[in-house]
Amino acid sequence: MGRLTTHVLDTAQGRPGEGIRIEVYRLEDNDRTRLKEVVTNDDGRCDAPILEGSDFRVGEYELVFHAGDYLRQQGIAAEEPRFLDVIPLRFGVADAAAHYHVPLLLSPYGYSTYRGS
Repeated sequence: MGRLTTHVLDTAQGRPGEGIRIEVYRLEDNDRTRLKEVVTNDDGRCDAPILEGSDFRVGEYELVFHAGDYLRQQGIAAEEPRFLDVIPLRFGVADAAAHYHVPLLLSPYGYSTYRGS
């Protein structure tokens, strides 16, 4: 059964990104449909797959990480507006039977992502 998962690593502090709000969208044609919202746990992960089974289909998705809120909560000083605040990651799913793991490696001035396992 296919599924979508994520986790956030705070690379500036060397620890999981706990309490980060993530919005999940499906993109179809010109429509952007909000599917749900999740929050990372103390390990920087979600307690369950974000999407799985019939909810996880071939197509395009977007995860929107509210990183600025997390950085403020961590007391990380920065000029306002912050260089990074809301981070949208758009990606395609070609095989809905596969596991798509889309992590975010975060610091106040940069981020990266990849398809993990």
